Amino acid sequence: MNTTWLLLGLVFSSVGFGYLLYGKKQARPLPMLCGIGLMVYPYFIDNVWVMLALGVGLMAVPYFLRR
Repeated sequence: MNTTWLLLGLVFSSVGFGYLLYGKKQARPLPMLCGIGLMVYPYFIDNVWVMLALGVGLMAVPYFLRR
């Protein structure tokens, strides 16, 4: 565990919490699920580069899959 891992986990979990609140308030399941994923996945990923790629991907999904 290093500082980069902790900082990325904090950033992605914070963004995930924002997505969760937005999805719940707007009654939209995709941002809500991405928010839960962003809050949970840093606990299971050891590699910083994989964490970064997965986090950016999960943050981009609600933007590109809007309805």
